[in-house]
Amino acid sequence: MEPISNTIPFLLLLLWFVLKISGSIDSITSTKILKDPETVLSNRGFFELGFFSPPNSTYRYLGIWCKRVSVPTVVWVANRDKPLKNKSGVFAVSNDGNLVVLDDEQNKILWNSSVSNAAVNSTARLLDSGNLILQDPASGTITWESFKNPSDKFLPMMKFITNTITNQKVEIVSWKSPSDPSSGNFSFGIDPLTIPEVVIWKNGRTYWRSGPWDGQVFIGIPGMNSDYLHGGNLVIENKTYSLSVANANEAQLFFYYLNPKGILEENQWDTEEQKWEAAWTAPETECDVYGACGAFGVCNSQDTSICSCLKGFRPKKAEEWNRGNWTSGCARNLPLECEKNNSSEENGREDGFLKVEMVKVPDFADWIVASEDECRVQCLSNCSCSAYTYKTGIGCMIWRGDLIDIQNFKNFGVDIYVRVAYSDLADESGSTTKDVKAVIIASVISGTFILICCIYCFWKRKSQLKFLFKTGDMKHDKMDQVKLQELPLFDFEKLETATNHFHFNNKLGEGGFGPVYKGKLVDGQEIAVKRLSKTSGQGLEEFTNEVMVISKLQHRNLVQLLGCCMEGEERMLVYEYMPNGSLDSIIFDSKKKNLDWRKRLIIIEEIVRGLLYLHRDSRLKIIHRDLKASNILLDRDLNPKISDFGTARIFYSNEAQANTTRVVGTYGYMSPEYVMKGQFSEKSDVFSFGVLLLEIISGRKNTSFYDNEHALNLLGFAWKLWMEDNLVALIDQTMFESDYKIEISRCIHVGLLCVQEFTNDRPNIPTILCMLRNEITDLPTPKQPGFSSSQIEMEIQREPLGQNHVGTCSPNMITVTTFEGR
Repeated sequence: MEPISNTIPFLLLLLWFVLKISGSIDSITSTKILKDPETVLSNRGFFELGFFSPPNSTYRYLGIWCKRVSVPTVVWVANRDKPLKNKSGVFAVSNDGNLVVLDDEQNKILWNSSVSNAAVNSTARLLDSGNLILQDPASGTITWESFKNPSDKFLPMMKFITNTITNQKVEIVSWKSPSDPSSGNFSFGIDPLTIPEVVIWKNGRTYWRSGPWDGQVFIGIPGMNSDYLHGGNLVIENKTYSLSVANANEAQLFFYYLNPKGILEENQWDTEEQKWEAAWTAPETECDVYGACGAFGVCNSQDTSICSCLKGFRPKKAEEWNRGNWTSGCARNLPLECEKNNSSEENGREDGFLKVEMVKVPDFADWIVASEDECRVQCLSNCSCSAYTYKTGIGCMIWRGDLIDIQNFKNFGVDIYVRVAYSDLADESGSTTKDVKAVIIASVISGTFILICCIYCFWKRKSQLKFLFKTGDMKHDKMDQVKLQELPLFDFEKLETATNHFHFNNKLGEGGFGPVYKGKLVDGQEIAVKRLSKTSGQGLEEFTNEVMVISKLQHRNLVQLLGCCMEGEERMLVYEYMPNGSLDSIIFDSKKKNLDWRKRLIIIEEIVRGLLYLHRDSRLKIIHRDLKASNILLDRDLNPKISDFGTARIFYSNEAQANTTRVVGTYGYMSPEYVMKGQFSEKSDVFSFGVLLLEIISGRKNTSFYDNEHALNLLGFAWKLWMEDNLVALIDQTMFESDYKIEISRCIHVGLLCVQEFTNDRPNIPTILCMLRNEITDLPTPKQPGFSSSQIEMEIQREPLGQNHVGTCSPNMITVTTFEGR
């Protein structure tokens, strides 16, 4: 027996060692801490706790991730707004019983559970639900839990909570980007209205809403049912609203996720494909974005023009509405009878209601105790009541004032009754106001109009290509030299199918021209579809110009135009798809700067080759006029391609410089002579390239301010460092290598030569290419850049072009999108 007893301590020691290595212990105590890269597993190994780095980032965060799937999926982050710069992280229970994340190098607390009643000897445990709890071991009381302090994901056992008395809220908040877990712009939780809803907020303002809760579902979510895959259970008790989602099948892995773009997704694990699939998303269309059509407007994503006014209403600002800007909403055609001074009873006329079928009910509904019949009477008796409806599970809902965020549904929704004036009601019922003669006359006129339209459309189709090149900005007899040769014309239906009906999720971005969508043709080719918006600040002239210019250009460093579409009022350009987006999305994002110097130098040189082709090698000499980081697109291999020729200008053989009274471009990239005098030439593009070159090297935008560095902008900052012989301070430290210091400094030198104030001082593009290739060894000393001092900035304010001068700041960005709730 003695040999066996001697082996017991050894086996216990071995067991302890195995458990420590595998990280299978699910607890953290005051005596057991967690150091990076150690981890802790939940009891059955469903979830793991430890330090991690997001994709394309070296920062370290304490988080919880799912262990049952092959794709790393982080579901909670502790120090999301205070990352560790290296692997010096420690997770522990502090002396006061709170959980803390420490930077061991700096002996600094980065995150604290901040519980006032924590037990001194508290224990932290990771549960198989994914919940990290802090517990008093003596009483078993849970004093803190990660489920009540979530990040961007909602797991099946969690609850959204809003307490209107204590202001306690359990909400999820998006990451800033897939590489940055810090708190983003979007949050999701319960809005405790009279009839509660769940809402996505963007910077505190409503961005999407679910519609009211009827006891089983949220009635503004099409197809929602009480099944666990979509539904939930909302409990209201003692001014506390609590929403939970039941998981009837533990084997079915799913969670709700608020992504950095503000899209709420229900993700389910596909065991066959071994990936997460989005079973449901919101917002899904542009109509889902809050208040898309303004007050008394109705949104229908199936219509070409998505917004229309309710019957009895007209656009409040007709000119804006016709351009596709619907934010001003609609106003009544006629005042309500109850608002007039004379009594409606004396005139025998009374306001009434028009039925609007299958819609998402407006925001700000009031609930009143009334039957279905009483609901109508109560609304009619109150002149401020704009609409009413009766919904089983809720009862009578009425709306006072403006009706906001109405959306048409195809096979779902609620019928509401909108209050209209007596005259509109009479017109709707088809009463005596119409006589037969008027109908006959109207029919004859309509028939004649249709015939004329058919003849016009036939003529327009025949002359469509010729029409493309009648642009007012190019008044040259040599215009006939520029003809559209074999540029494919795409059918609208084909592009609509390729983009899934211009689906919200396929939207790559939006600029001054309009939205850009990703699409896939039937043959599998990926495309980018640029759709002219009715509200475009550019418009048909720039569309025409871009087709005319780029259809004749073929170069590996220019984005390829595949074709265009012109049907009815639709104007679209079809480009090759650039999977890596635009250059600005990489060089200006601190979490995505994964370009080393060699790759940046290649991008710089290839941009120059593209400009060389435009200025010298193509049959037509082209001045781009809007060269900037967001107009440089990157293909799969990160090769740059110059895009967006909507403001480009063709020069002919006898032209070296041109003047304009319409300055177009982007402030920060435009040269001084162009901004102040309307003069542009090759050297205007050279100035823009110089700004872009300095941005690529520094990773900073020219339009940023550097108050602590005593500079007006990037050009002023670079000039300051040049004068101090300290160019290293300008270099983006994420890609700086001492071996390339001389080469990078030379490129900065070239950039400063390009942004000199006077055109004669700037080199041309062929010379710049020689400088970058070291074919010109002795570079001239640069002079002070334009726009690098406040004095020059003041000159811009004092020196207008004249009465006809128009300045246009182009916001064109294909990959940077900002959706605002309206």
